[in-house]
Amino acid sequence: MDRQKLNDLLDRLVQKEISVDEALAELKNLPYQDLGFAKIDHHRSIRCGFPEVIFCAGKKPEQVAEIFRRLAGAHRTVLGTRAGKRAYLAVREFCPDVQYFPAARCLIHGMPEKPVFPGKVLIVSAGTADLPVAEEAAVCARAMGNPVETLFDVGVAGLHRLLDHRDLFQQAAVIIVVAGMEGALPGVVGGLTDRPVIAVPTSVGYGASFGGLAALLGMLNSCAAGVGVVNIDNGFGAAALATAINRLARTFQGNC
Repeated sequence: MDRQKLNDLLDRLVQKEISVDEALAELKNLPYQDLGFAKIDHHRSIRCGFPEVIFCAGKKPEQVAEIFRRLAGAHRTVLGTRAGKRAYLAVREFCPDVQYFPAARCLIHGMPEKPVFPGKVLIVSAGTADLPVAEEAAVCARAMGNPVETLFDVGVAGLHRLLDHRDLFQQAAVIIVVAGMEGALPGVVGGLTDRPVIAVPTSVGYGASFGGLAALLGMLNSCAAGVGVVNIDNGFGAAALATAINRLARTFQGNC
């Protein structure tokens, strides 16, 4: 149950449109719902601002579908990451309006019609091979209520491609930079803007990249200030962090 649904429920109770017993019946699955193979955290949206996200990889399609169905019954937006076609088809039987984003490997029910936060999240990727992770970051950021803009294939091997779009940096509240190989791009971006930069190393590269470890270490050792780093290939984690920054900024603006 998200904050809006909880507010609506309490308002209906105050207005005596429902009884206390009816309200308790709707709240019975808080804080979590035990399905045996999964314990769904229905309270997470209230604590953290966004419902529990389903990591679909490693789960059976029918398990993904059942978790998705229960979450969709309680929340306006439901997000599944690392989802394959079989998981999508299984979920679609219960939620016909679910959207599947193959490039991002994401399932979305109830994508927000308009952004919740005013601050734009700019997704920058170094190369075309980094697009799956960049697309995951973009789709997840939109699902979490952020306005999103993308700038792809602007890696350091052709730096003029990036410099032609420097104006986009100043239009963004947060910049997510996705790169593999040596992972140099976030440091370059961080040296060109005062915006917070979230670096995402990818597992793209030849043998000495060690599946993204070289990019991860390069980003952690960036000499540019204001660069934070998430795990290898973790576009979702970058989107969640960008959302937390936007949410906090909105809170402070509201208190000023």
